[in-house]
Amino acid sequence: NQVVVMENFLKYYLPLFLLAYLLITFVLPSIRVYRQTGINPVTFGKSDNAHDYIGGVMKLLTGLLVIAVLFFSFSERAYQYLVPINYLQDTWIKYTGLILVHASLIWIVIAQYHMKQSWRIGVDEKNKTELITTGFFSLSRNPIFLGMILSTVGIFLIIPNAITFFTMATTYIIIQIQIRLEEEHLVKQHGTIYTAYKQRVRRLI
Repeated sequence: NQVVVMENFLKYYLPLFLLAYLLITFVLPSIRVYRQTGINPVTFGKSDNAHDYIGGVMKLLTGLLVIAVLFFSFSERAYQYLVPINYLQDTWIKYTGLILVHASLIWIVIAQYHMKQSWRIGVDEKNKTELITTGFFSLSRNPIFLGMILSTVGIFLIIPNAITFFTMATTYIIIQIQIRLEEEHLVKQHGTIYTAYKQRVRRLI
C-alpha cells in the first residue's frame, strides 16, 4: 500500500524537515543579521499592542504545527485527537504537499538572501532598513510571507487534519494583518518610494 509506505517515511522525515525549516528560516537568519549589524531582528515584544499580539499568535500557530507533526510521528492514538481528514489521505496529495514545502523553503531562503541585512521578524521601529525592491521583491512585496503561507498549505496536504487546517487558515489571516501593519510602517519610513513600489508590485503574487 503506497499510502502506508509514504506515511511510515513521513513519520521519520517530517519532524526532521520541520526542525531544519525552523532553523533555516528563523534561527540562522536571526543570528546572521545580529552578527552583521548588532541588531536583534526579532522585534516582537510582550506588550499589549496589535503588533506584539500577532507575534504571540504566530508563536502559538508554530507550536500547533510542531504538536501536529509530533503526534503524527510518535503517537497514532494521540494523532486521532487531531481529527484526521481521511478522504485526503492520498499519495499524490502528500507528494504535492512535499513539493510545496520544499519549494517554499527554497523560495524563503532566496528571498531572505535578497533582503540581506533588512530582514526582520516583525516591524522594526527603532532602526531604518533599506527598502528592497529587486529579486523576488520585484515579483511580490512579501515573498517571505508568501512562502510561509504556502508552507502551511503543504503541511496540511501532507498530514491533513483539523489542527493543520486551522493553522493554515489562521496563518493566512494573521499574515494579512501583519502585512498591513508593516505597510503602514514602510509608508512612514520610505514615503513616496514605497507608495510607488506598492502600485507596481502585488502584495503577495
